[in-house]
Amino acid sequence: MRNQLEPPPRSAVSRITAILSTFLTGGSHSVTEMARLTGLPVSTTHRIAVDLASWRLLHRSDDGRYRIGLILKQLGGDGGWSTPLLAERGPHVVTDLCEATRRRTRLGVLENGRVTYIEKRAGGDPVTPFGSAATLPAHATALGKALLAFAPREVTAPLTQHLTAYTPHTVNTADRLHRALGIVRLTRSAVAHQELVLGESAVAVPVFGCGGEAVAALEVELHDLRADLELC
Repeated sequence: MRNQLEPPPRSAVSRITAILSTFLTGGSHSVTEMARLTGLPVSTTHRIAVDLASWRLLHRSDDGRYRIGLILKQLGGDGGWSTPLLAERGPHVVTDLCEATRRRTRLGVLENGRVTYIEKRAGGDPVTPFGSAATLPAHATALGKALLAFAPREVTAPLTQHLTAYTPHTVNTADRLHRALGIVRLTRSAVAHQELVLGESAVAVPVFGCGGEAVAALEVELHDLRADLELC
């Protein structure tokens, strides 16, 4: 925490550093809290926080509070990402998988209770990048269930309190989700059949890093649940 007797930081770099330093002990802050801790005006703090969130150095939650973003987690080694980063290798993997299966492929990671992912569809379109606008509910997707099955309890426990039913097939109770994740741990694969969007199905597998930690998951779209499952 800044010494309140010191003048507030003046340069752009010092202001950014001051704001990021408020997260040294983890947790989350509102704009007002960051302004109080740094001595910066609320309007300045808000503008910088929005910019940092757009670059994914910070993450803004639905309640308006900010916490450390994915880029800083990668730089700090948080989350078990291997080197080279998934963001660098991932596009090559999903492209190869898409070309082999001729189906939509995704690679995703858990971030703040949701799945952020990259995607490749059959055809000439490039791989979509990781981004805060491209997220999926973890409990209603094969990608998410492959990640949740091997995530720490402190990550999965809060999610079971708010399980939105997107379709009649969505796993929307804690007991059903726990059973589904237990099956994923046994089979090392997750299937979602019309749980997020009616008519859409997919299968996913975890990607394990050093020490056996699931650092990501790969998902392939299923055109026909019975005919495609084994192949994909």
